[in-house]
This record gives sequence, C-alpha cells and structure tokens, in this order.
Amino acid sequence: MTRKGPLAINYEALWQEGMKDWQGQMPERMLNDQLEEQFWSQSIARKKIGQTDPYATQIFEEIKKHIQPHHTVIEIGPGWGNYTFPLADYVRELTCVDSSDSILSYLQQCLQDKNHVSYVHAKWEQLAESDLKAHDIVVGVNCFYRMYEIKAALRHMDRLAKKRAIIGMTTGPIQPHYEVLHEKYGYDIKYPRRDYIEFLNLLYEMDIYADCHIVPLERTYEYETLEQLVTTQSKKILNTDFNRAHVEESLVPFIEEKNGRYYYRHDFHAALVSWQPK
Repeated sequence: MTRKGPLAINYEALWQEGMKDWQGQMPERMLNDQLEEQFWSQSIARKKIGQTDPYATQIFEEIKKHIQPHHTVIEIGPGWGNYTFPLADYVRELTCVDSSDSILSYLQQCLQDKNHVSYVHAKWEQLAESDLKAHDIVVGVNCFYRMYEIKAALRHMDRLAKKRAIIGMTTGPIQPHYEVLHEKYGYDIKYPRRDYIEFLNLLYEMDIYADCHIVPLERTYEYETLEQLVTTQSKKILNTDFNRAHVEESLVPFIEEKNGRYYYRHDFHAALVSWQPK
C-alpha cells in the first residue's frame, strides 16, 4: 500500500539523517562509546557537586504536574541531575538509566542518603524485556541525541510507563544574532537538525496521539570579555572565513555591558511531549 499524507514520510529515517553532521557524516561521538564516556567524565569534572542548569527548575515544575509523590519513576539519561535531584526529593521510587558510568557514579555520590534511588547502567534503546520492571512514570529530557533506533526507545517508554510517558526537549529559536548573520550577510548557520516535532510525528506513526506543551524559557550568557563573547557566539557559523566584525555588529542589539562584563539574554522554549501508555 502506498503511504499518503504525513505517513508518506519515514520519520525514523529522518531522525537518523538528522544525527549526521553538516558534511553528511555521523559524528564520532555518536558512534564511539568511549568518546561519549570521556565527554561526560570531563563535563562532570567541571561541575560543582549538585550544580544544575537554572532553566531546568521551570521545566521540572511542568513535568511535576504529571507526577504524584507516591509514584515510581524511571528517568532516562539523567546527565548531571537537572531533574534527578528534584525527582529524588519528590517521588517514592526513582530508577536512573544511563549509558555513562561517570554519570551514574556522580549521581550516587550526590544522592548517598537516598535509598529509594537506584541506578541501571544501560543504553535505553537496547534494553531487553526483562531488564526493568514497569514504573508509573517514564521521563527523559534532552537525552535522545545518540539513540539511532529511536522507535525502539519510544516503545520501551510506552511499555514501561504505567501512567505517563514524558519526553522533554529544549528547542528554539536560535540565538537571534545568528538570524541577522544569515539574513544580512548570507552566512550558513548550524540550525538544529532535529527537534521535538519529530517525536510527535514518530509517535503518530506508532498510533500514539501525544500531547505537547510548550514552556517559554530564558537564559543569560555571561562573558568576561568581548573577545570571549564573540568567539563563543560564532560557533554556529558554518563558513570558515567569516568576518568577526560582522559577528560583533550582529550582537550589538542583544548584549549588555555591566562592570566590564558582557551579558547576552536569549529567549527559547522547552517542549514536553507526553502520552498515556496503551
């Protein structure tokens, strides 16, 4: 049978294509588990114990609307604990599943007094049927970027969540000076290659009709020097021969200088895609 309408698109293939870099190659970190482990080990080393991202608090408050204190929860890919720490303080039982030893060791160090928190070292999309028991809630935020078999990952969420499955993903718009660089100067920009809308489409393809809630967020980047600001905020330019003066000019409307430091405020969003399991 010929596919028609939105189902004419193979959304898993589209997701997998979006994992490639701008040269059409799969980045080594997507394929090399040792390199991924090294990334997380280095990231954790730069963190203060228990340090999380400020914007995560607002996202958690929205996630929390689906969760009760008596619930059991699986968290996929907890990272440095943006949602793990508040979940550990709120729910009856929490199971953290991550492919990184460094992450799980860090979380265990931070949550030594939380006997109701357990840890599973595994790749979520490669779980076997017997690896985990079902919990009331399954949640994962910004943790799917290396999951090539994304439909398997979503099926595991649907299978293991008794009451609600929740996907969180931070999304655009991109920092506004990049739009200026593209529209005024014609630079090629590293716009996001995957976004939350693909989860909605993948789930639709699986006969799951998910809800989607958009959460407005803001973040302020702080820099010690103008040089540091310009260097950091040039990283999404694909052209190798860009003019730094163009970057400085594009940044002017969006930055503020206070006491010799530079601040860049950026409005963005989080999407929460959730559904009641079959």
